Amino acid sequence: MKKTCNFCGRSEREVKLMISGINGFICEDCAKQAYQIVMESGVGAAKKEKDTPPSLQRVPKPREIKEYLDQYIIGQDEAKRYISVAVYNHYKRLSQPADDKDGVEIEKSNIIMVGPTGTGKTLLARTIAKLLDVPFTIVDATVFTEAGYVGEDVESILTRLLQVADYKVEPTQRGIVFIDEIDKIARKQDNPSITRDVSGEGVQQGLLKLLEGTSVNVPPKGGRKHPDQEYIAVDTRNILFICGGAFDGIERKIAQRLNTHTVGYNSVQNTRHIDKDDLMKYVQPQDLKSFGLIPEIIGRLPILTYLNPLDRQALRRILVEPKNSIIKQYQKLFRMDGIELTFTEEAMETIVDKAVEYKLGARGLRSIVETVMMDAMFDQPSRHVTTFEVTKDYVTEQLGKSHLE
Repeated sequence: MKKTCNFCGRSEREVKLMISGINGFICEDCAKQAYQIVMESGVGAAKKEKDTPPSLQRVPKPREIKEYLDQYIIGQDEAKRYISVAVYNHYKRLSQPADDKDGVEIEKSNIIMVGPTGTGKTLLARTIAKLLDVPFTIVDATVFTEAGYVGEDVESILTRLLQVADYKVEPTQRGIVFIDEIDKIARKQDNPSITRDVSGEGVQQGLLKLLEGTSVNVPPKGGRKHPDQEYIAVDTRNILFICGGAFDGIERKIAQRLNTHTVGYNSVQNTRHIDKDDLMKYVQPQDLKSFGLIPEIIGRLPILTYLNPLDRQALRRILVEPKNSIIKQYQKLFRMDGIELTFTEEAMETIVDKAVEYKLGARGLRSIVETVMMDAMFDQPSRHVTTFEVTKDYVTEQLGKSHLE
């Protein structure tokens, strides 16, 4: 009996493999195409969709989460505690049974972090993402505009989360989203705008239902929504949102609020204890409103925490202590060329002094070390040396050459 494929009609001489069935045959090419059709239709992925929520037994406790963050981030204990508790409570919400009889439903508590540039807001988010057993994504608020304008719709936040979860809806609906640069969508003044603010107040209005919890039609490939496009429905009720922003200039709003009542003995007694060098620790929701966030969005971010500005001691520790500290990164780069890189204490003190002068936080520290090491990274691999020491004089010389001195 001559064997021919029932799909393409080719004989077994024309194909490499012919698979026989009860009443017919299929060649290997048609089998591959059939598999692709099944997977693209979503039928094949549907069985994998039922992903079980993470068990509380294998979820790290808040103290363990903070200890993990301590390995990578120096200081910022207050913010670490807030995030550790929020993430742990997020796992608790996911593990509560759907048929709970007591009628108590745990609400999610979205977080907003306020702190100067270079203090570790984004690093906190990236570090905790390594530890988590749920999908996690970081998005930038600066790219979003109101629906209908050039830019991205707020729904594309969930597109990123879908991509991380391999387009599985169930894990996506349990994920965590970090929205960076949330301060960049503040409206320009503390009054309802008489003109359309398409990248500020308009975006805040679009985020409202997303943060609170609703079913959103998400374009799977991102970008703008089109009428004849296919959408994936995602419920955001169990998605935890963490927002971060520098809020540059909010200290003036805080100072104005703290000095509102300047008459009377009680006001003098209260203002005497204010730390003028670190006003950020006194930040309140009303300061965010004065800065330009609408009251509705502040209400949907009930947990407000702050990050301290990095002092000289913190910058010195950031240089060497974390697991992926700046010095360790350069030592690894040189070690790959067989060179042992060392820094003298005086050299590191000089680098820290410059970082304090520039007031750019940990990012400033990185740019200074990059400037200092550029010539060495260019020359040393060709010189076949085994050691290289960075001294104070070398740092001063390199900074002078780059006009940073």
